[in-house]
Amino acid sequence: WRYTLDTLQAFFEQALASGTQGPPAPAPDTDAARADRPPPPAPELFSSYLESVRVLGARTAELHGALASRRDDPGFAPEPFSGLDQRAFIQSMRTLGSRVFRALATGAGDVERGQELIAREGELQARVRSLLEGSIGGMRIRCHGDFHLGQVLYTGRDFVVIDFEGEPSRPLSERRIKRPALRDVAAMLRSFRYAAEHALRSPALATLGDDLRRPLESWARFWADEVSAAFVRSYMEVADHSRFLPPTQDGVDRLLEAMLFEKALFEIEYELSHRPDWLSTPVHGVLELLDRP
Repeated sequence: WRYTLDTLQAFFEQALASGTQGPPAPAPDTDAARADRPPPPAPELFSSYLESVRVLGARTAELHGALASRRDDPGFAPEPFSGLDQRAFIQSMRTLGSRVFRALATGAGDVERGQELIAREGELQARVRSLLEGSIGGMRIRCHGDFHLGQVLYTGRDFVVIDFEGEPSRPLSERRIKRPALRDVAAMLRSFRYAAEHALRSPALATLGDDLRRPLESWARFWADEVSAAFVRSYMEVADHSRFLPPTQDGVDRLLEAMLFEKALFEIEYELSHRPDWLSTPVHGVLELLDRP
């Protein structure tokens, strides 16, 4: 987490020094565009962080491979992610969403775009149902359960994963439930977004005027998107032939997006109770997911 924030600080300084009004528009998000996508512009802005993220993506896939390798131990043996599991996930999201939106209605009156999100509750639930229609496949495994940048230690060249207790606020019985491995992937992608938002709030940037602030917000989104893409590409390269992932790219895409919705809703619930000043980050995260084609 600290290494990432330091990198972001340098990234913002170089972005401001470049004199540009913001990053380039994203390329079309198609399979062909992803396959032929050139390196991001001004790669020096990313320093060595993109390579670090590729290492982290590979280590995450290796972690899941290790956690899914003990088929002789009932506590670790992978289990199919079935149609019944998909329906259970839809129901759990309905329950989680109802709880979160009730809390938002009473505690998010002043948060930026909070009312907009409340008005789109039905759209969110319909989106999750559509993502989980049809077969997805893959396996449920023992995951990390609370995977984010604060749970990996940077050695200077590699990463060490720590703290396998799961989300401390959840009951132990819930933390022991096997989940799709992409749940951890979604959690790390959300952590990248959190880091970018947190870096924008640093005291060093607090005095910037709107003419500089707005371009930096665009650069922060660009940074998070590029870093997330590098992480996912590296993860998939290592995990591609593992049996715990859905067997098709469509299944991977749909399940990962559903997990991103779940994680962002959990974040809203957490921030409402613990850090109201951070609430705008997951609120914006859910809206960004809804606005994606």
